[in-house]
Amino acid sequence: MSVSETSTAAAAVQGLPGAAGAAAPELGALREVPYMGVIHVVAEAVRLGFYNGHPDWCNLGQGQPEVGELEGAPKRVLEVKIDPADCAYGPLEGTDELRGAIAAHYNRLYRVGQKSQYTAANVAVACGGRLALTRAMAALSNVSVGYQLPDYTAYEDMFNMHLDRLRPVPIVGPRETGFSVSAQQVATVAQEEDLAAYLFSNPCNPTGNVLRGTELAELVELARSRPLTLLSDEFYSHFIYDADHDGDDGGDAVAGAGPVSAASFVEDVNSDPVLIFDGLTKSYRYPGWRVGWAIGPPAMVETMARTASAIDGGPSRVAQAAALTVLEPARADQETDALRRAFTAKRNLMVRRLKEMGVTFAREPESTFYCFGSLENLPAPFNDGVSFFQRALQHKVMTVPGEYFDVNPGKQREGVSPWKQWMRFSFGPPMDNMVMGLDRLEAMLAQARS
Repeated sequence: MSVSETSTAAAAVQGLPGAAGAAAPELGALREVPYMGVIHVVAEAVRLGFYNGHPDWCNLGQGQPEVGELEGAPKRVLEVKIDPADCAYGPLEGTDELRGAIAAHYNRLYRVGQKSQYTAANVAVACGGRLALTRAMAALSNVSVGYQLPDYTAYEDMFNMHLDRLRPVPIVGPRETGFSVSAQQVATVAQEEDLAAYLFSNPCNPTGNVLRGTELAELVELARSRPLTLLSDEFYSHFIYDADHDGDDGGDAVAGAGPVSAASFVEDVNSDPVLIFDGLTKSYRYPGWRVGWAIGPPAMVETMARTASAIDGGPSRVAQAAALTVLEPARADQETDALRRAFTAKRNLMVRRLKEMGVTFAREPESTFYCFGSLENLPAPFNDGVSFFQRALQHKVMTVPGEYFDVNPGKQREGVSPWKQWMRFSFGPPMDNMVMGLDRLEAMLAQARS
């Protein structure tokens, strides 16, 4: 990527002049498509010499968990045996075998003792979560769709593709709750704006918030009674941390007892308007496999799968064959138990170190592998997200400015983002690399204060 291309991408992400205009002549009839969010961060770092696995770079902006061996986890699945039939096209909604395994996985984790159980008909597999969500957005009718702020950057692109048909309605979480949007907030906006659907990540990227228990039950009840179609992005479902009530340090947490999903509160899996999106990307640490899924009422799932005929043509049969091994119950539980232990330790260390540097939190992370912190108490120019990001790159540390999560379809909202002074820090990398990144940020800020 050239300097001029990177600058244009930065302008597009930040809403600065240069974000729009005529495409470059070499694009012909194609429009210029900017890099967004984390992709822009990586593009800027690549310009300075970064590549995946570079031993002298610290990617505290990464949106994937570490993918190597993890203490207590089963060995990584590195081989798969395929049948000659796997060389052919597969069903748009995925193989019956994997769909059945995913349904059984949800029933085991979230539906024990409940009369209504998921089956293969409730599941559609896709090549990754973004694709599963893209299918859903393409299948939505001409409706108003609520979404929480801040939230996952890719939602903006998904909305932008359908602005002639969809009306996005932002719902801003208050700072007092760590930017968490409550079921009551959604209910109020749904009534005022006549919402037909609500899109949200839970656990939330970037804030690390998670609706669970009564809070999540209330949202599912709202979906059922209004009705309101929930599009629940649950890709961080197993990264759950609980407060350590016996500890002396308020920043410490302990590994949660298990995952969180709206599936626990669905009454009828075949009629409740709840679509859940997840996959092997985060909780099972296989992002490169691109195995995601949607689970919900069969009629909705089938309609979304039909959009795949024009969008992607269906998921890889090879990756689906490998996924069956990962979802074997004993193996799956061993992986996610180890994951929570390892990431709780990284979470506690990052929170502590960032607070020592002067970063503050509206709410410390209860999930995901992100810390969403305020830079407002740091010395200028480090009290601005984009400035902090640019200067950290000079120390070979990648971070993601908070304003990138200010999802703004069509750039219809103007003015300074309320998250201009916020930053998302990732504890996705291995512990040693994360510590190296924190050490460099600490030295950078110490120099600024001297």
